[in-house]
Amino acid sequence: MAVPKRKMSRSNTRSRRANWKVAAVATVACPQCKSPKLPHAACGVCGTYNGRQVLEV
Repeated sequence: MAVPKRKMSRSNTRSRRANWKVAAVATVACPQCKSPKLPHAACGVCGTYNGRQVLEV
């Protein structure tokens, strides 16, 4: 198992952690009502998926 030989400084630790960015959630427009929704999921506003009604809204 690899073990560090020396302590990593605070600036090195913080600059490494600075790259842990959270990506924004990807959304697409619903083809029926044009509201933003998650891709490959039913629309929460109108309840359609792939051109057909799948949820009672």
